[in-house]
Amino acid sequence: MQNIDNILNIGDSIFLQDAWNFKGIVSQKFDEHIKKSVPFYEEGHELILKLASFFLRDQAVCYDLGTSTGGLITKLAVKFQSCDFYGIDLEKDMSAIAKERTSAFKNVEIITGDVAEQEFKKSDLFIAYYTIQFIKPEKRAKLLQNIYESLNKGGAFIWFEKTVFGSALIQEINHELLTDFKLRKGFSYEEILAKNKSLQGVLQPFTTKENLALLKSSGFKTSDVIFKYNFFEGYLAVK
Repeated sequence: MQNIDNILNIGDSIFLQDAWNFKGIVSQKFDEHIKKSVPFYEEGHELILKLASFFLRDQAVCYDLGTSTGGLITKLAVKFQSCDFYGIDLEKDMSAIAKERTSAFKNVEIITGDVAEQEFKKSDLFIAYYTIQFIKPEKRAKLLQNIYESLNKGGAFIWFEKTVFGSALIQEINHELLTDFKLRKGFSYEEILAKNKSLQGVLQPFTTKENLALLKSSGFKTSDVIFKYNFFEGYLAVK
């Protein structure tokens, strides 16, 4: 018999047992849930589309790492119709939705697999939109080095990530601001607490300094923050 004490209601009719995952109901509710959980989520997509214009020319190759339900890669495929796009997601329920969503695009291939273990083609652009924070810390350096080595000269890596602050005071202030954002979007305190509990040990963010150091140690000599709000950051790194 299932222990109901371990069932977490994180909102949007999503019920989990203990740890957060992207299976089943989460994949089905992902699009509506994420927009209410991450500030400026769709605006981040628009920024990426503009940044991609600097790196995607005819016949260019682009990877979307952690493509989830295929929202971003669909927008990219519409805008850059002469380029080839590869979306990779570990969770088969997510990639199944992405495959259906992009089925009309001949320039898109959706792959179910672990981005940390993937072999990449020579490419012009990599995108990781709130993905690497879910990869075990000990695997991140290898992944970023793989991205760097797979890029053509002049290619880029656009990386959005949830971060943590080095100051406990600033961390707490931003935590309260994010809680207020989620409450305004319709979540209850109980749902927010349940979501936070489900993410413990699953989402492991780094500081800004640690992420920039990872980029540098992977080979990127040109990188900087190009988006920042609350815990959420975007980086642009160019080979």
